[in-house]
Amino acid sequence: MADADLLADSDSQLVVETATELIGNRDDPLAKLEALFLFVRDQILFGFPTKWKEWDKVTASHVIEAGYGYCNTKATLLIALCRASGISARVHCGLIDANLMRGVFPAIAFPFLPKAGSHSWTEVLIDGTWQPVDSYINDVQLFRAARKRLAESGNTLGYSLSCDAGKCSCEFNFGEKGFVHMGAVVEDHGVWEDPSQYFASDKYLEFNAFERRCYPVIAVLSNRNIRRLRRSG
Repeated sequence: MADADLLADSDSQLVVETATELIGNRDDPLAKLEALFLFVRDQILFGFPTKWKEWDKVTASHVIEAGYGYCNTKATLLIALCRASGISARVHCGLIDANLMRGVFPAIAFPFLPKAGSHSWTEVLIDGTWQPVDSYINDVQLFRAARKRLAESGNTLGYSLSCDAGKCSCEFNFGEKGFVHMGAVVEDHGVWEDPSQYFASDKYLEFNAFERRCYPVIAVLSNRNIRRLRRSG
């Protein structure tokens, strides 16, 4: 695949400059990764674009410019930043239980939504081993408020968190140390060099015509719910 076709555009000027600023004088790959992780987690707030054409199929540089993202676009960004910093990274994709987003998506939307949606997380090559990480998806303020709300509800799934068996984290964790969405993955679609490859495959769930029409309203209401939830923490 030509570099110009990659969504994880690690050679774009904005991605390179951002990565360079973030890693500073760090030489250790793990220290570099942590700096990149914290940027994607907290400086790219969890939220959704209000135009369906900006859903999923956007470049890492676009995510930096927008200043917000969610599972798929944050994965695209972290992969690009890692590669720009000399760290091997790839995307792992699958389907995720839509109930994860109860408390975020407006309740009225769920009867019209599919039971599962396309989902991405990041894998990084550390000490010769590919390690999964997804705990950057929710910014820390949102995570803490959502964790409290989810605990009060008595559920383990919702508010953009999957906390089955207590395994739920927004910390710099990878491998089997802690995740934020992984427990809600219902189907594994494997690893890909670039998100664009997955989005072009028959495994990816495209919006249908009805979903495209409804999406802008759902996005606006979801972002409102996210802001309210973040403030409540």
